[in-house]
This record gives sequence, C-alpha cells and structure tokens, in this order.
Amino acid sequence: MPHVLTRSLDRGATLFLIVVVACGVLIPLSNLLLPSGSMFQVPTYLVALFGKYACYAVLALSIDLIWGYCGILSLGHGAFFALGGYAMGMYLMRQIGSRGVYGNPILPDFMVFLNYPKLPWYWHGFDMFWFAALMVVLVPGLLAFCFGWLAFRSRVTGVYLSIITQAMTYALLLAFFRNDFGFGGNNGLTDFKDILGFNVQADGTRAALLALSCLAVAIAFLICRAVVTSKLGKVLIAVRDAESRTRFLGYRVESYKLFVFTLSACMAGVAGALYVPQVGIINPSEFAPGNSIEAVIWVAVGGRGTLIGAALGAVVVNYAKTYFTSGPLAPYWLFMLGAMFILVTLLLPKGIVGTFNTWWEPWKAKRSTVNAESAAREDGVSEPHMAE
Repeated sequence: MPHVLTRSLDRGATLFLIVVVACGVLIPLSNLLLPSGSMFQVPTYLVALFGKYACYAVLALSIDLIWGYCGILSLGHGAFFALGGYAMGMYLMRQIGSRGVYGNPILPDFMVFLNYPKLPWYWHGFDMFWFAALMVVLVPGLLAFCFGWLAFRSRVTGVYLSIITQAMTYALLLAFFRNDFGFGGNNGLTDFKDILGFNVQADGTRAALLALSCLAVAIAFLICRAVVTSKLGKVLIAVRDAESRTRFLGYRVESYKLFVFTLSACMAGVAGALYVPQVGIINPSEFAPGNSIEAVIWVAVGGRGTLIGAALGAVVVNYAKTYFTSGPLAPYWLFMLGAMFILVTLLLPKGIVGTFNTWWEPWKAKRSTVNAESAAREDGVSEPHMAE
C-alpha cells in the first residue's frame, strides 16, 4: 500500500497534500495559541467555516471520482452526504441524555414531544461512537451498492441514470420530512451537546474537527489518486470514454462501476458525518436535489477529472456563496451560481485546473526541449535528437 500511494503522487499532488495538512495544523494552532488581538489569529467562526469547506471538498472528490474518471454523473450524491450526517447526528442526540428540554435520559426531545413510547429499534447502538462511525460508512455504502447493482445491471447510463439518482434523493427528502419516520421530521436533529465527551461548541473541539476534516480531505485524495493511477483507474477511464468497447474486450463494466460508485458514496457519508457537528444541525433539506446539483457545479468549476480541481472548486464556489449571500446580492445567488456554471462550461470547459494544465503542459514540454537542445550544444552535439 505505501508503494501504491507513493507511486500515485506527482509534484502537484504532493503540493496539494502539503497545503491541506498545513491548513489542518496551522489554522487550529493559530486559533488556540495566539491572542485574540493578533493579526495572525484565526477567529473561531472562520475555523468552523474552513471546516465546512473541507467537508465539501471531500464530497467534491467523491463526485469527481465517479464523474470525472468513470463518466457516472450522479445528481443524488447529496443523499449519501446526508445519510452520513444523520448517522452522526443520531450519535450526538444520544449523547444529550437527560440534559434535553424534557430530561428524558433515553428518548431525544422530539420523540418525547411526539409521544414515542420507546426508542425505535434502528436507534439502538448509536450511543456508542464506534457503531455510529461504522454506520456513517455502511449505510451510504449499502444504499449505493443496492442502487448501483440494480441500475448498472440494467445498463442505465447517461441522463437516465442522472434522473433516477435525483429521484432517489428526492424520495429520501420526502421520507425524512415525515414525523413518524423517527428522525425529527422537518426540524431534523439539533441541539447537540458533546462529541466523545467534548463540548461541540468549544473552541478546542471546533479546531480538532477542522483538523480531522483536513485529514479526511488528504485521505480521500490519496484513495482517489491510488484508484485513478492504478490499472483499475485505466479501466474506469476506458469505461468513461468507450463503455461498449470496454465491455466487448471482456471487462465486467458493471462490477467496476458498482465498486467505484459504492466507494464514492462511503466517502460522501464521511464528509456528511464531519459536517454535522461543525454546523450543529442536520435536517431533510440536506437531501434537496439542488444541493447535489450544486456539488456537481463545484467539480465542473474546479475541473472535472483532476481531483485537485474538484476540491478547489468546492472551496472557491462556497467562498463565493459565503461572500455574496451576506450582502445585497443574496437573493440573486442562485442566478449567479447558474451563470457561473454556464460561463465555465462555455469559456473554461475543463475547469480552472484543467485549463491551467492545458496551458502548462505544452509550455513545460517546450521548456524541456529548449533545455535539452541547450545542453546538447554545450556538449558539442549538433543534432541532439539523433541517436549516437
């Protein structure tokens, strides 16, 4: 495994990991160690904001893995993100105990309000962190496996697959809105107190969550790089570019697509689990199809099929959202988001990083040729490209 990870890293990937790790270490230390009046001290609200951006970056990486390298355009990945968030939210609700409004040590407040006689069976075990962490990965992964097995076996592709993924997340949205579904209905899960015994509102906890989110970005990026630079990744690219030809050559295309789709869903679930304690709430609005479409826009803006571009697009678009939704342009943010997607599609079809790579590679090759010719002249070789 160390050899696979080392082989999958180039200069750009290494630089990206260094930046992510540096953010995960320096920003929390700046928030905790420097005095509040220092110009280098990062305020607590920015720590929480950067933590959200890191969770979005993990979600964008999961989408880029299937869309950029396998051609699976999922418009329902927000469902896996939300399911991971609900799994973590259930653990956080169980940690409240008797400190809730109604003082019930077993039932969350919304269950007491709705006259639940006892805790539903699917809530059992969420008082243990290891069980909740397992469900964060298992529930989205199991849903993705079942959905993908049915869809890919039926050879549903293209826009039809995108539509049914959107239908899936909309169905979950309607289900989680119901009060009798056992997940808080419209209000969702909120009023969290502790995580692993630490106050979720404390500065130290927020700094630790940011560090964990940055670590999750680094791990997700390493997993994606290991996949796309391996033989498996070559097959995925072949499926993306010519699925029928790849199937004709003897590859079980459905198995490859099912594996990468399930892996992507598990990554999205982890992103949702890290997101919930930082924002303090999880409700059915996270299942909204618009959230999944917005995540696809992050990948398109940053650069589909580049991984680094997906993470960068998530940060850039959400920073723009934070900036523009806090002023007079707030009512027009969705129009601006749509305009951004159209402009990127028309003017930068490869995204920010893809366009940069298109410009950088020819310049790098030309520079290498010039350096080789210069070295050859210094050695007294008049035709450096001919074999001696």
